[in-house]
Amino acid sequence: MIDAEYITALMTTLRDDAKRQVLMRFFKTGEGEYGEGDEFLGIMVPDTRKVVRQVAREVDLSTATALLQSPWHEVRLSGLLIMVDKFERLCGTKQLNDNDAITGRDDIVRHYIKHAHRANNWDLVDLSAPYILGSWLTVPSMIEDKTQVIDGLAHSDNLWRQRISMVCTLMTSRLGDPSWCLRYARVHLRHPHDLMHKAVGWMLREMGKHVNMDLLREFLRQHVHEMSRTTLRYAIERMDSTERRYWLSQ
Repeated sequence: MIDAEYITALMTTLRDDAKRQVLMRFFKTGEGEYGEGDEFLGIMVPDTRKVVRQVAREVDLSTATALLQSPWHEVRLSGLLIMVDKFERLCGTKQLNDNDAITGRDDIVRHYIKHAHRANNWDLVDLSAPYILGSWLTVPSMIEDKTQVIDGLAHSDNLWRQRISMVCTLMTSRLGDPSWCLRYARVHLRHPHDLMHKAVGWMLREMGKHVNMDLLREFLRQHVHEMSRTTLRYAIERMDSTERRYWLSQ
């Protein structure tokens, strides 16, 4: 039987101490930094994905959530990617309105939200939130108030839950719905943390790209003086140099 202990042992065999040191610096694990105390095995994301492809169909949701309790960053990522895999398998055309598939998707979402604080670095959020919560926002569900669910994350006191609420809108924007991005960009516009400045700007940029650049321009007209310079720079990256200079001069 493939369980969390087996997967952890498998990943431990891939440990690379040289890469471990690089990753711990890159993901700010030092004292007082946002990733303080996180531990890495030194496994790159493509290699973690290879492990997930080997085991995902053989494990249940409880195993995925058990992996999220690991002290190892890459093991937690494997748990999140298993959840992504399971969610995507329930989103086929024939399954969108199937009651069992809907129940399965909702169950994954509940588990994801319950353990969202374990997605405790930006890569863990960014590799899971759009593909679980973001996709869930676009498919049938038995959970009546999806806005209330995402609002609960957005208004929590946990940075990673807050980032999830913003980054999950990548998928809704890609599918042509700007409302989720605009809602949570407003919620987080004055957030104090640089990771949220980047997330808001990134999602605004993607909303403009996939939905309508004029919607982005209107949002900037209303809020340019409220947002951080980081948010603004991220949001206008796809504009031409003349328009970027205009917004930066405001």
